[in-house]
Amino acid sequence: MIGPTPDSTILFLLRHGATDNNLARPPRLQGRGVDCGLSEEGRGQARRAASFLARFPLAAVYASPLKRSQETARPIAACHGLPVTIDAGIIEVDVGEWEGRSWVDIEREEGDAYRSFIQDPGRHGYRGGENLEQVQARAVPALTQLAERHRGEAIAVVAHNVVNRCFLAHLLGVPLSRARALTQDNGGINVLRFRDKWKVITLNHLFHLTDVPQRPVTEGSRL
Repeated sequence: MIGPTPDSTILFLLRHGATDNNLARPPRLQGRGVDCGLSEEGRGQARRAASFLARFPLAAVYASPLKRSQETARPIAACHGLPVTIDAGIIEVDVGEWEGRSWVDIEREEGDAYRSFIQDPGRHGYRGGENLEQVQARAVPALTQLAERHRGEAIAVVAHNVVNRCFLAHLLGVPLSRARALTQDNGGINVLRFRDKWKVITLNHLFHLTDVPQRPVTEGSRL
């Protein structure tokens, strides 16, 4: 059983469940400017994440201000009789004028901007939005502050694809130009320990999303 020590924090960092934009082929970009809820598949992923995390004694559940994050966090919080606390520091990246578009369209119609972003997203961001250095600069302190607040406890945080990748890139020493290699699937769970510094225990855990029978989730259950 994964658990915190008196001087450490266990942080379960999730990506929200799938939305219709995530499931589109090709997927459509959704940053902070698109505040849609979960798809049916995404709601199932949220329930399965809640079932998996029900076995851990969580002290708090956090989500970004966006609906897709909060809808993923609610069943997790319900299992522990907790509220969902909103943290603006983990809101998804601002993708600016690329909101709602696919990478296929962006590469075809704005080739120069697309190539600059792919080569150095830390400096060359989403057109009219944030770059990855800006995302990392707010996500790292936001998540570290949550960990410091909950020493001796375990917490769950439901954030977003780009936020999670930028944060994990910082922890693992991965350049932002390669952060896309840190896959964050919808409903996936990263297990992290914070003491004086961060340690990545598990990256993008997905076993709870397979067809293996899941434990039933009931409000107030701690399984």
